Amino acid sequence: MLSPRLSELVSEFGMVERALGDPAVLAEGGREYARLTRRHRELSPLVNLYREYEALTAEQEGSRELLADPELREIAQAELERIDTRLGELKGELELLLLPTDPLDPNDAILEIRSGAGGAEAALFAADLLRMYSRYAEAAGLRLEVLDSNESDLGGFAKVVCEVTGDYAYRTFKWESGVHRVQRVPATESQGRIHTSTVTVAVLPQVEQSEVQLDLSEVRIDVFRSQGAGGQSVNTTDSAVRATYRAGTPDEIMVVCQDGRSQIKNREKALMILASRLAERERERQQASEREARSSQIGSGDRSEKVRTYNYPQNRVTDHRLEGDTKNFPLETVIGGRLEDLVGALARSERERQLLELADADAGADGSAQRASA
Repeated sequence: MLSPRLSELVSEFGMVERALGDPAVLAEGGREYARLTRRHRELSPLVNLYREYEALTAEQEGSRELLADPELREIAQAELERIDTRLGELKGELELLLLPTDPLDPNDAILEIRSGAGGAEAALFAADLLRMYSRYAEAAGLRLEVLDSNESDLGGFAKVVCEVTGDYAYRTFKWESGVHRVQRVPATESQGRIHTSTVTVAVLPQVEQSEVQLDLSEVRIDVFRSQGAGGQSVNTTDSAVRATYRAGTPDEIMVVCQDGRSQIKNREKALMILASRLAERERERQQASEREARSSQIGSGDRSEKVRTYNYPQNRVTDHRLEGDTKNFPLETVIGGRLEDLVGALARSERERQLLELADADAGADGSAQRASA
């Protein structure tokens, strides 16, 4: 038995399709058209699976009728087995798609890459990750723009802050948060020894200032001349902006934007990142409170956690949030920016975990109800 919610979503999909075909909506364009297009794309996978389920159910009835015919019984039985197997698969896939989605998924994202243990090699790997994410964003139809960077002498990065814009940018990149470890022979290693270095990646959903309580009286704005690698000036004007929230306190947050040529644009971007970090801090506090109340961990997005290892000698990438054979991927594929299979596996794993949590919650509720009625 499928959830009644499915038929509601199929009806909504029909209304969205009709609205997208309305000349008045097309003429108006703008935010409403973008919202409808996004919702259509979001519902399409579920509706396609539902339609396949409905078609197979009708086909199942026809095959059952053929069981009465002695000459066709064997063929009908084999066909029913095939249909039953596929219906079971479809039901599971539909249940996963019906799980609640993160309301922040459609947002733009702030991507921060910072070199960790490993010195120059970690900085070089940070540059490799930036190239990987640039290709991944381009393949996904997203735009990645560097807002701030500290380049090392060898061409690596101590830190890079980027803005990723486009439909579902945050959902596309959110699985990258965490510690990324690389095992390889550095270009500077004369003895051929394998070194292990780390890079930390943080992905924040972008929010506007109006979405958080950001008191500008608590923000200090400093302007200075943008600097490139080796201290060379990028331009001759004081266009770089440093925004510091509650300077000198435990709550201090500092944001620098210097890659844009306009001081006004850099100021806007700095305040937007500051608002996003404040919103993320509040979400982390809420999650910590929920974990304490439930006495269990929620998810695996802790940024102190090692999430992935890039093993160059074995030409393999291992994502430690996955299990078994599903956790290993070809190094050249991943580092080349083709992250779709890896990200898809993480999304499925998360939805399966959510499904198990819902089942456990339902079982607990049923048990409580039975004890109450006893």
